[in-house]
Amino acid sequence: MSIQSKAPIAAASILAVALVAAPAMSHAGKEGYEKCQGVAKAGMNDCGANGHACAGQAAVDGDPNEWVYMPEGTCEKIVGGTVKTKKKKAEEAS
Repeated sequence: MSIQSKAPIAAASILAVALVAAPAMSHAGKEGYEKCQGVAKAGMNDCGANGHACAGQAAVDGDPNEWVYMPEGTCEKIVGGTVKTKKKKAEEAS
């Protein structure tokens, strides 16, 4: 197989990865969303925790350290859900 015939396959693969990753981070930093800990299913977390730095790497369901973005007010309604509070700048400096 020549390099030219592999190019469309490589492009399709890159596009597929981008489309899968985009929904997980689409709520990052958006107004009206908060981080909800303890409700993520295995492999369905948003971003890093527990020694890993990537979304989709939660090892077990309901890990209290793993989190997902949810609309504000939703997390408290889910059994086991805890809103992850933002660190204050004074806490981050120490």
